Amino acid sequence: MDNLFIAASASSPEVDFRFEQRVLSLKGESYPENAAQFWGEIIATLRRFLDDDQAGAAITVNVALSYFNSSSTKMLFSLFDALNEKAEAGTDVILNWYHDEDDDTIFEFGQELQEDFAALKFNDHAVQS
Repeated sequence: MDNLFIAASASSPEVDFRFEQRVLSLKGESYPENAAQFWGEIIATLRRFLDDDQAGAAITVNVALSYFNSSSTKMLFSLFDALNEKAEAGTDVILNWYHDEDDDTIFEFGQELQEDFAALKFNDHAVQS
């Protein structure tokens, strides 16, 4: 598979999925006008990768989103759900959750992800602003 790279815009995050390295990185803000359209392709590509993947090696997901709206939240849950299913099937999926140390909202969302997607190996990273 070709790597997936989408540059950040004013309302959408940078998406960098390096399939050979098994690393997905999301960085920036997410409030695109049509979240389903923006995230739909990313989730579909991720699912194809996960379905075709036979390597069994760990997958690392780095998330550093400073803001996301409710429609993006819904799409992020779909993305994490796909990763959680892969983790439940035996592949280690490491989720590195980066947030500003003073941002309780993003921190708490990470805690909710940790509870909802228990098969993911969750690492919380508070970053100084």
